[in-house]
Amino acid sequence: MNAAQQTIASGLKVSKSIAAVDLSVGALARAPALLKAHFGAGTAVLIADENTWTAAGLALDAHLRAAAVTVETHVLPAKPKPKPSVELAATLLSALQSEGAIPVAVGSGVINDVVKYAAFKLGRPYLCVATAASMDGYTSAGAPLSEKGFKKTIQCAPPRVIVADVDVLSKAPPDMTSWGYSDLAGKIPAGADWILADELGIEAIAPAPWNMVQGHLREFLAHPGDVARGDPAAIENLFAGLSLVGFAMEFYGSSRPASGADHQIAHLWEMQGLEHDGDAVSHGSCVAIGSLAALRLYSWFLAQDLGRLDIEATVARAPDFARKADAIRQAFGPSEICERSIEETRLKHAGKDALRQRLMRLKECWPSLRRRLERQIVSPDDFAHMLRTAGAPSTPMEIGVDDHGLRQTVLSSLYLRSRYTILDVLDDTGWLQSAVSAFPASSGIKTGATV
Repeated sequence: MNAAQQTIASGLKVSKSIAAVDLSVGALARAPALLKAHFGAGTAVLIADENTWTAAGLALDAHLRAAAVTVETHVLPAKPKPKPSVELAATLLSALQSEGAIPVAVGSGVINDVVKYAAFKLGRPYLCVATAASMDGYTSAGAPLSEKGFKKTIQCAPPRVIVADVDVLSKAPPDMTSWGYSDLAGKIPAGADWILADELGIEAIAPAPWNMVQGHLREFLAHPGDVARGDPAAIENLFAGLSLVGFAMEFYGSSRPASGADHQIAHLWEMQGLEHDGDAVSHGSCVAIGSLAALRLYSWFLAQDLGRLDIEATVARAPDFARKADAIRQAFGPSEICERSIEETRLKHAGKDALRQRLMRLKECWPSLRRRLERQIVSPDDFAHMLRTAGAPSTPMEIGVDDHGLRQTVLSSLYLRSRYTILDVLDDTGWLQSAVSAFPASSGIKTGATV
């Protein structure tokens, strides 16, 4: 058992839902045995799109039929790209609800998430055949789906069995692998956000899921060039790292161990249907730029002198909830995004007294907090280099966002989630606008400006 497989084994020990993960060369040929062992007799209903069908579906279909497994196939068009939505998942229910149907997702992000949700709605376990190391959702107990245009993570059971053939993963399009690297790299600022919430007494760090995500994170991210080249060992390690993140989310019961301001920024672009060169921008690419923006905010924040913060003046200037709701309506207009953002913001809004106490605690814990954050984050320059080396976008223009659009997205993403992040601490101090205004032009990265 190599290091990646040992990582997977450690995750399986804490999972309540996942019985087996075969991450190895030739795993696809062992899928029939795994299906029979963990699902019994039935009809394997293969859900794929045209791309993932070519990548793994055809071979899987042949292996299953050779093993005398009854197979039905449902192949979605690859263009336009399937969108991760509750509405798409609902179209799969009729194909999966017949007696004895075994849902089998053949694909990565969208396919896995819609099958995961559909299987959960039907109360059925499912098998996932991974086709790319492109995201951390294979092992997670949640499906990030849009419903009426608002993207949210819906809690539902992960697959009972995952088949991840390293040969298949290594041959995935390089841009998809870069999405997985970006998603994993986003755990750096996400971890910093959890440190913030922990120090301020808002959401304590749970050691087990924290260690699952952060314990080997730098090791998994250490060879972006090998990832870009599709080196099998690097891809196997990347998949293992992403899988461990999913196990952590299942264990903790939410996406907090893996998601912070980086994902809020990314999700807003996804909700708005961001496109570049005629195609929808991937989740991983959005996370790459969202993570870089979050690290810019952290770099700016850590350069500030908290001793200069006038708590009483800050509390006096803080907007009440009605003003925040008006700002949300102005940002989003009449929409599901607007209404959901108002509710999320209501959950985390601090009144004057609560805000005063929070700012006092921030000042008191600043030496400890600053040390912890400095150990956690990397500089925006270094992060951008990691992304570029892995083949991921490292400037907003690469995903079709200009500098003004980046700043507006970061400001608006504050409202999307009740989860406390760097966006919230900057909003609490009255510094968010200043921090965002200090973003450099996309051609370069500059840090350290002060208020």
